[in-house]
Amino acid sequence: MVNTSTLNTWDNRSLIRLLWPLVVEQLLAVTMGAVDTIMVSSVGEAAVSGVNIIDNINNLFIIAFTALCTGGTVVVSQYIGRGETDNARSASRQLYYVVILAAFLVMVPAMIWRVPIIRFLYGGVTGDVMASSSIYFFITALSYPFLGIYNVCAALFRSSGNSKVPMRIAFMVNCTNIAGNVLFIFGLGLGVEGAAIATLISRIIAASVLTAMLVKSRSAIGLRGLHRISLNRSMAARILNVGIPSGLEGSMFQAGRLLTQRIFTSFGTAAMAGNAIASVINSFSFMPGSAYCLGLLTVVGQCIGAGDYEAAKKNTLRIMKLSWVTLFVLSGSIFLFLEPLIGLFRLRAEAHDMAKAFLQVHCVSMVIGWTFSFALPNALRAAGDVRFVMIAAALSMFAVRVSFAYLITFTLDAGPLGVWIAMGLDFIVRGTCYGLRWKSGRWRDKRVI
Repeated sequence: MVNTSTLNTWDNRSLIRLLWPLVVEQLLAVTMGAVDTIMVSSVGEAAVSGVNIIDNINNLFIIAFTALCTGGTVVVSQYIGRGETDNARSASRQLYYVVILAAFLVMVPAMIWRVPIIRFLYGGVTGDVMASSSIYFFITALSYPFLGIYNVCAALFRSSGNSKVPMRIAFMVNCTNIAGNVLFIFGLGLGVEGAAIATLISRIIAASVLTAMLVKSRSAIGLRGLHRISLNRSMAARILNVGIPSGLEGSMFQAGRLLTQRIFTSFGTAAMAGNAIASVINSFSFMPGSAYCLGLLTVVGQCIGAGDYEAAKKNTLRIMKLSWVTLFVLSGSIFLFLEPLIGLFRLRAEAHDMAKAFLQVHCVSMVIGWTFSFALPNALRAAGDVRFVMIAAALSMFAVRVSFAYLITFTLDAGPLGVWIAMGLDFIVRGTCYGLRWKSGRWRDKRVI
């Protein structure tokens, strides 16, 4: 039975307090990726391409355990919504253990088989790109456990409605990473290796600071007693019931993305570099949307935990509207200032023109379909409707994005631009599925705790 005294009242002020630090945090995260790429671009196009393809591969592995944080966020948020502090603390510790284990399970194979993995996914890469990507992959794989810990701790703070702490740590990570890039890339001339070392160091520091804060905390997300490792199977199962489908969904999404990214290797280094730069610039357009996705997990999770389904619907609609407006403004701004933005990366003319064409298509498709295809499913996840989200995402990815990418690129002779057109079609199909599911109300029948 739900204690009605715990029912959530997320008014405008509460939402703003939660969301603005999330937006800043996402901006800092995207900025770090862009700064990395800009600094590495001084080494050459092979370095940019190498870093980009490993970032894509890294995402495939990272998603497998960061999605577990989604499961933890939903479980902890629902317990907080119910006012069950002890269960929230127990879930927090179990999440920490589960993610660290998952991080080590993906780190070791990535380090050992990095070259075969690169060859399997990007068989057409040149020797200089392979050299850059191999060293970058090895060093960044070492950071997986620390990245996992950082994600766990940040997710726990967000689940309690405290998004300011992750924002401040993200700022610290950015400063550390940029300083490391300056030292290792330009000062010591380490190139791609230097960028990876800077990333590793910044993640170690962030994970250490956040863990120390939560171990000392007496709040509902505190990690006191973390060193006394004890597995609570039922609690871990609740986390995995949400986290595993989310992880499978994210992994399949990234696998599909890698299958389409491989197309660019068929068109040479210019196409790969143009795609890499377009991806960096594009990441700024959905940066606030990613923040709203995180906010939906907390807000809807707490509302569902408290049994307030009407509040869950109302707040989902408010955050969705905000997401669409901000995406419209940012995508429109990028569309208008494409030339100077791409010019920051000092590409050759062919790669510059490709990046411009890619972004023109994507800015339009982002406005049309991104909010429904990526923000709304987080509300469904927060309610426990994770299997539907996983199935719809997988079907849309392979039936639309992957299949149409190859059809448009090769059969219809659109070249690498076909990948970005297929991506837009995927947004529309996926978003339609989630919209219909939300409207049906079947998500209300799901249970997490």
